[in-house]
Amino acid sequence: MLDTLDAPTVRTWSRLALTALGQAREEIDALNVYPVPDGDTGTNLYLTVESAAAAVEICFAEHPEGPGLGAAVAAMARGALIGARGNSGVILAQLLRGMAEVLARGGDPALLRQALQRAAEAAYQAVAEPVEGTLLTVAAEAAKAAARATGGLAETADTAYRAARTALMHTPEQLDVLAEAGVVDAGGRGLVAVLGALADAVAGQTPMGPVALRQGLGGPTPAETGQPDGCGGHRRPPGPGHPAFEVVYLLDASDEALPLLRSRLAALGDSLVVGGGDGLWNVHVHVDDAGAAVEAGVEAGRPHRIRITHFAEAAARAGERTQAAPEGRAVLSVVSGTGLAELCEQAGSAVLLADPDRPPASTELAEAVRRCAAREVVLLLNDPELRAAAGAAADQLREEGVRIAVLPTRSPVQGLAALAVHESARRFDEDVVAMTSAAGATRCAELAVAEGESWTMAGVCQAGDVLGLIDGDVAVIGTGLAETGAVVLSRMLAAGGELVTLVLGEGVPAGLADQLVALARRQRPEVDTLVFQGGQEAAPLLIGVE
Repeated sequence: MLDTLDAPTVRTWSRLALTALGQAREEIDALNVYPVPDGDTGTNLYLTVESAAAAVEICFAEHPEGPGLGAAVAAMARGALIGARGNSGVILAQLLRGMAEVLARGGDPALLRQALQRAAEAAYQAVAEPVEGTLLTVAAEAAKAAARATGGLAETADTAYRAARTALMHTPEQLDVLAEAGVVDAGGRGLVAVLGALADAVAGQTPMGPVALRQGLGGPTPAETGQPDGCGGHRRPPGPGHPAFEVVYLLDASDEALPLLRSRLAALGDSLVVGGGDGLWNVHVHVDDAGAAVEAGVEAGRPHRIRITHFAEAAARAGERTQAAPEGRAVLSVVSGTGLAELCEQAGSAVLLADPDRPPASTELAEAVRRCAAREVVLLLNDPELRAAAGAAADQLREEGVRIAVLPTRSPVQGLAALAVHESARRFDEDVVAMTSAAGATRCAELAVAEGESWTMAGVCQAGDVLGLIDGDVAVIGTGLAETGAVVLSRMLAAGGELVTLVLGEGVPAGLADQLVALARRQRPEVDTLVFQGGQEAAPLLIGVE
């Protein structure tokens, strides 16, 4: 158990927070009824933390010996600020900045309690007109509870998380719009996920740990209460009296320029949040005159990364996107080996070649889909860890008029099976169903080499052991590739099959495939076997059985 927060734990926190928000993204989107029922709070928070987590990874890459705690939390806060999306994203970035200011001095329990208090204060200061029953209230109650904690780091983090959950449940009592919709605050639900990730990280959980992430469980969604929701895949325009535009931009400006900027923007609209410091600010406001909001930024400093959203047009695009006339179809496969990339291209798929050490972010996935220049796109992930990022990317693309289906293929062998039945001449829905069925009918396995001692479903493994994973779970622990591969393939064939696909990783000798082909022939003479050179680094061998 940690006594003091350190940089590796901050790194784990950022990864766990991203995973937690990825799991809760659609739920949070559905809760989104305040301040504007546009159904994107979960996606905005996910994208904000995605940027924060990426900044932490860059920080570690720039400090091979390991960065200090101050550098890690500063990177997390700055990454969140730069990538902040929406009202809640800017507030979350300001919360992280407040924590970073205190944690730069150290990470003992007392300083963590002070950091949570400073975070809540900074968030309130960023919002022009603070409203109770929102993310702000959840942050404040978490900080108050943590301040009363007398134990160590884990107790402090856990106390803050539990208090945040309790505060979230009471948000409908503080904000009428939430009570009317029968939901809790969406931004507060996101903060509960982030604080739960902090408690998990301090308790020693890793992103690949076996313990389930803490969830906010913040009450019913609109669908569960029978109320209209703000998401469900569609944006709803704000009601009468709400401003027409959301304006967001980063601003290079001095501290002295901020009071006048806040005053001008407050006079133009509402939902004003200005977060940041040290010359860089993230500005978010809802207005009727988007040009005037940008001009205010120009007078204060240098605005950039300007995003202007017309709520009514966004809602109309969302409602019309599934009726858009097809203008060509593409399949995009995400793979990490050059051999696999060539196989997918030969099968008619565009390819996003992923770095095995850094999975593509939602922005990279979205940009790869845009490069396909097609109105209809089938996205083959080939990695379960990409589901959250792909979901966020798909939401952005649908608003742009792209009809996209994300097939959560667990392995490239499932992706290859889907490509084998792809027919662009079919209707889009029929093609997606056929590809999904082919992928689902393909059981997948892989070999991996353990990096250290760990508990698995098959027992305890040591560094250097060869792990045989079947459908994502460790089923075999062996000492050699051939031995472990034979056990895994034999188990898979015991359940039947018509076609075995073997994809060899980088540097794996062809002799391994020859041994497995011979095994398949002995055990199931009627089964055909295909062998490919995939070139992937992470998994020496991929196995598919259809």
